[in-house]
Amino acid sequence: MCNNECDATTTELAHPPELMFDFEGRNPTTFWQSTSWKKYPKPLQVNITLSWNKTVELTDDIVLTFESGRPEQMVLEKSLDYGQTWTPYQFYATDCLDAFTMEPKTVGDLTQRTLLDIICTEDYSRGYVWKNDKTVRFEIKDRFALFAGPRLHNMASLYGQLDTTKNLRDFFTITDLRIKLLKAATGATMVDENNLSRYFYAISDIKVQGRCKCNLHANSCVFDKGKLGCECEHNTTGPDCSRCKKHYHGRAWSVGSYLPIPKGTANICIPNNHGPAHRANASSLGVANRNQARVCDNAMLRCQNGGTCHHHQRCHCSPSFTGVLCERARCQGPGGCDDQLSGQDSFHHPPIIRQLALTLVVLPLLLVSLC
Repeated sequence: MCNNECDATTTELAHPPELMFDFEGRNPTTFWQSTSWKKYPKPLQVNITLSWNKTVELTDDIVLTFESGRPEQMVLEKSLDYGQTWTPYQFYATDCLDAFTMEPKTVGDLTQRTLLDIICTEDYSRGYVWKNDKTVRFEIKDRFALFAGPRLHNMASLYGQLDTTKNLRDFFTITDLRIKLLKAATGATMVDENNLSRYFYAISDIKVQGRCKCNLHANSCVFDKGKLGCECEHNTTGPDCSRCKKHYHGRAWSVGSYLPIPKGTANICIPNNHGPAHRANASSLGVANRNQARVCDNAMLRCQNGGTCHHHQRCHCSPSFTGVLCERARCQGPGGCDDQLSGQDSFHHPPIIRQLALTLVVLPLLLVSLC
């Protein structure tokens, strides 16, 4: 692609990493390009690491656009502890069994019960003909759709799951991403050892869309002194608004709640003189696990949809809802649940927890644009 004139030391001939994150739409397209596979048969492997120094919640698909052929083997990894440990998000290969000893799957094979499974897909590793075939995706919205419906028309259902299931929230939460490019495209043929300069990786664009994680205790997130930070409210503090301020421990800190839709629940930290602190004795494991401990309290185990907690033992629900935590609509009336859900089609982020949405099209360690 460089006509044998690539030179990282010369500005006009260089293809540095920042070209993966610049403004697209130019002609010719700008792109990062790796070294070529001149040390074959030693693998040509490259790691691309994106670090925000802040906890971020993904809100849309991760999209990588290649100028070269798409890798025949690749792994997308995530970290929740600022790069200290890594776990796979998804494997990509032309042959999943051969590359990773995994059966090939797609997001369409997942269900609500298997949403957190790590899969290997062959959809994004074959050669391309059309422009759209240049992309590799990690499908966030298709996973949202398992709860919110094909067109994300029932966001209330998704918010309810995110509100009550910590593992699900964590799945869409990152501090860092790592793209491990393991095998360059060969066009499904034998490697031509007499022309090794034709094998390399080239990426023109990486898009990661998300918002600062502020535990629903902030309406905005600012980029100050080279760092992202939540502008915490509700008497909370910390990088993610994850604790109460000093002298505001009248009850245990709790994440803000999406429920009841559409306003949510702030769960404000209260002054110390408002009574003793109440601590949860069970983690947020989802509704199915909550009967293993007290049904409700003032920390994590909240009654939803306007329900009230009675003696830490049961939720008194409003007439329209039922369930252990009042999490289910009663589906009254001739139209059943359809009538009740139809009014939720336009819900997006409830006002009480609206945060600054960030389009994180980033340089490693830097934020370039806020949308």
